Amino acid sequence: RHPSQLYEAGLEGLVLFAIMMAFAMVPKLRSRAGLLSGIFLTHYALFRFIVEFFREPDEQLGFLFAGATMGQLLCIPMFLFGEYLVLRALIKTKKRWGEK
Repeated sequence: RHPSQLYEAGLEGLVLFAIMMAFAMVPKLRSRAGLLSGIFLTHYALFRFIVEFFREPDEQLGFLFAGATMGQLLCIPMFLFGEYLVLRALIKTKKRWGEK
């Protein structure tokens, strides 16, 4: 057995905090609507997916699809939505108030 709570605290807490602080310190990135939210979601989903390998699956569910747990399967749409937010924030051009 692994101390998965420590892995969670390290990856989903300290590492994710450091990543978010690094991105938040760049004003150009901070000004893009949805970018920081997308970065958070993608990294949280990725770290959660990794940590789920070390956790015991829920007794009532077990492994569901291709050896994946429910937590891992739920990370997939979270990751995809986070990527959508990042891409939307990077592609969308900024318009000033009142411009068409």
